[in-house]
Amino acid sequence: MFSPGVNGLESGQALVVAVSVVAFNLIQVNRVADQHWDHLLSLYFLIPFIACTLALYQFNKYPARVFVGDTFCYWAGMTLAVVSILGHFSKTMILFLIPQVFNFLYSIPQLFKFVPCPRHRLPKFDPDTDTVNMSMAEFKESDLKPHGKITLALFSSFGLLHSRTFEKDGERWREINNLTILNLVLKFAGPLHERTLTYVLLSIQIICSLFAFFVRFYLASFFYEIVD
Repeated sequence: MFSPGVNGLESGQALVVAVSVVAFNLIQVNRVADQHWDHLLSLYFLIPFIACTLALYQFNKYPARVFVGDTFCYWAGMTLAVVSILGHFSKTMILFLIPQVFNFLYSIPQLFKFVPCPRHRLPKFDPDTDTVNMSMAEFKESDLKPHGKITLALFSSFGLLHSRTFEKDGERWREINNLTILNLVLKFAGPLHERTLTYVLLSIQIICSLFAFFVRFYLASFFYEIVD
C-alpha cells in the first residue's frame, strides 16, 4: 500500500493517514450519535497503532536504523482497512489514500506488463552527489505492446513520463522512468537528497488528507443523498 524504498516514507505515510483518520473519528463521534460506537472502535485500534508507528518512525527516518520492509506495509494497510470497515467509512478512507491510489494507477502499465517492468523500480542513488534520481526501464520498441504504446502516449501528453529513444545494436530502444510516484516526483523536482524526497512525499500526503476532509464534509452532499 505505502511507497517502499525510501527511509521514513512507509512509516511516515502510515502515520499521516492514521492521524487523519483519528481526527475524522473524533469529529464523527461528536457529530453523529448513532455512529458513536463505530468510531470509538476505530479509535481503539488506531491510537495504539499511532503510538507504535511513531516510535518506529524515529528509527526508520533518514538515516534509518530500522527497515520496515513488506511486513509493516501489510500490517499498516490491513489495520487501516479493518478500522474503515468496522467504522463504516471505507469510502472516506479511500480519500485519505489518494497518493497510494494514484501510485497504483500510475504503476498499472508495468505491473500488468503493458510495458516491460524491471525487477527493482526504486530511485537510483548517486554516491557522488548523495542524491537520488529517477530509475529507468530500457526496452526495445518492438517489445512494446499496442496498449503499452497507447498508455505511454497518454502519460506523455499529460507530462507524466520521461521518455527517450536511442539506437542500440542496430535496433530502436526506448528509455522511460519507472512508473512509481517516487520517480514521478523526481521527474519534476530533479535529483533530491533522500531525506528531502521523503519530506516532499509526506507533504503531499498531508495536503491530500486536508483535501480529503474538504471533499468529505463539503462536497459529499453533491454525490450522496444522505451524508452523516
